[in-house]
Amino acid sequence: MNKKKKKKKAQLPFRLNILFFVVFILFSVLILQLGVVQILNGESFQEEIDRTIQDTTSVPVPRGKIYDRNHNVVVDNEALYAITYTPPKGVQADDRLEVAERLAKYISMFDKDPKEKKKQIARITDRDKKEYWYLLHSDEAEKRLSQKEAADMEPGEQYQTILDRITEEEISHYDEQDLEIILIKKELDKAYSLTPQIVKNNGVTPEEYARVAEHLNEMPGINATTDWNRAYPYKDTVRSIIGNITDEKRGIPRESMEYYLAKGYSRNDRVGISGLEEQYEDVLRGRKEKIEYTTNKNGQVVDMETVVKGERGKDLVLTIDMEFQERLDKIVREELKKTINKLPSLNRYLEDAIAVVMNPKTGELLGVSAQHYNRKTNKYENADYKALYDAHRPGSSVKGATVLAGYEEGVISPGTRLYDSPIKIKGTPTMKSYKNMGWVDDLYALEKSSNVYMFHIALRMAGEYSTPNNTPVNFKGDPFLKMRNYFSQFGLGVKTGVDFPYESSGFKGNAPLAGNLLHYSIGQYDTYTALQLAQYVSTIANGGYRVKPHFVKEIREPSPSEKDVGPVFRTIHPEVLNRIQMKDAYIERVQKGFRRVFTTGTASVFANEPYKAAGKTGTAENEVYKDGKKLADTENHILVGYAPYDDPEVAFAVIIPNTGLSSSQHPSNKTIGKGILDTYFELKEERAKENVTDAKEETESEE
Repeated sequence: MNKKKKKKKAQLPFRLNILFFVVFILFSVLILQLGVVQILNGESFQEEIDRTIQDTTSVPVPRGKIYDRNHNVVVDNEALYAITYTPPKGVQADDRLEVAERLAKYISMFDKDPKEKKKQIARITDRDKKEYWYLLHSDEAEKRLSQKEAADMEPGEQYQTILDRITEEEISHYDEQDLEIILIKKELDKAYSLTPQIVKNNGVTPEEYARVAEHLNEMPGINATTDWNRAYPYKDTVRSIIGNITDEKRGIPRESMEYYLAKGYSRNDRVGISGLEEQYEDVLRGRKEKIEYTTNKNGQVVDMETVVKGERGKDLVLTIDMEFQERLDKIVREELKKTINKLPSLNRYLEDAIAVVMNPKTGELLGVSAQHYNRKTNKYENADYKALYDAHRPGSSVKGATVLAGYEEGVISPGTRLYDSPIKIKGTPTMKSYKNMGWVDDLYALEKSSNVYMFHIALRMAGEYSTPNNTPVNFKGDPFLKMRNYFSQFGLGVKTGVDFPYESSGFKGNAPLAGNLLHYSIGQYDTYTALQLAQYVSTIANGGYRVKPHFVKEIREPSPSEKDVGPVFRTIHPEVLNRIQMKDAYIERVQKGFRRVFTTGTASVFANEPYKAAGKTGTAENEVYKDGKKLADTENHILVGYAPYDDPEVAFAVIIPNTGLSSSQHPSNKTIGKGILDTYFELKEERAKENVTDAKEETESEE
């Protein structure tokens, strides 16, 4: 037994030697192979590695939603089936044609509506057809240009010459299938390397989607996926304020191409081009999904990886109350209809009625309505942008600013009495109030809307304290500049700062004549928008703070739930643009005058309302011209106001331009103003009752 054990021990070193020898041989072979790879083939393998390229592309995501202040969805994203094309690098025209021919077997590019189909066919140009013919008959086409001709031409010129030599007869026989292929190829031609391009997302049927998905392996770059379109549950309500976005065919606007490309956009991205969609593009656009593609030397994609996960855009919560907005639109539209229909011949130039409603303390715009009568179509339309764009003479509604300017300049003081009788400046027509009022003070001048009182303020600011009686007036200093500086503190004649891509600051007259200065003091010279007038009356209502109006209340993160809004990303806080440089007592005095206007003055229809309103009426003469020829004399009817008088929570401005009736015959501005305040406080009361009921039901359920 001991001998056997010794024998086995002696055999172990021999086996180990064999094992070591085998390992040595293997390592030798491996080293030899590495040497061959490194020394003999290293350069070619390195070239192959260098030909493998990583490219990153960005895939668009849905835009953020838009809600009203009560979290009702105003703008949504509607999911759609979509067919897209993401071309590899280096793809050629004949490759795209091959893909188009195959794709045409599974989808239809033509609309089912015969009229729309006819329009689609009409958009296919002769050049499109010739390019299609060229690809189908490339050998024959190239023979149409001799080598001698080609030698003197650039490649682009060669191609164009060949197209020119393709005859009308050769492209006249295409059937519907050919035309569909041409339409598809046109979409494929728009695509950029490794960037998805929508081929079709309108009317893709489930059958088309399934057929394409089943045959993706036949069509390099084609994908069956989902896309989105903007949806508007409230239809055209505040649509012109919300604005528009481009479609995937237009992509980023050409005039802003460099700007958007520098910010990481692709050429076919959809962007906001008007309204809040444009104003808040940076937050609505979202975070694109970034995909890294690995391509080989032939430009074919060999691998792809998502390096940044996409996230749809952030959501906007508006200051607008859509229930109030819809009621506001109805009030304004019905009154416009009624005014036009009362005497159509007199109101033949009346087309608009405009109203802006805002919180005078925060600047939140609660409702903006501009109703337009289209005389060509005989239809009424929402044109809410007019509240920011269209400027009109404001009439006596600005007399609060005139009185405050007089106080601050020291030309009048609270309680100053002036005599109201006609004024005649040499070289100008006689100017007067609607009646001779005799001795009036500042409060009565506001209450009964004395023009002459305002004329005396303007004259005194120009250095003239006597009453002109067909005598000239010589300015001392620049009274226009003085008055405009005061008016601008209220937002009159300057931009309000609203969060919108564009707003008008109105028209400023440039003829510094004495008569024009008097007209300016009563709102018969410069022009203002309804939004400017709303900011002006809000500044008086809140005690002298010019607050920036705004449409957006909050920006929120996207929510994973369709029922709830996401967490707050940013809150838009009230912003005071300036404080009126006047004594509080002066502003309180004008507030008192505005209250008298709405109780015993020119707007006494508000006298018995429980919400205790205040404000100022305005009537401005307005001439209608066309091609330099005067067509008619009309009137603008204006009303600005707020409530409650002692603690304002809502302010408004109403403009009805170019009416043929006097305000006494048809006080449409007052009717709209009263409708605004009635609706606001009725809605407030209704919701208060609903909240009490909901709280009671919640308590009972807990018990």
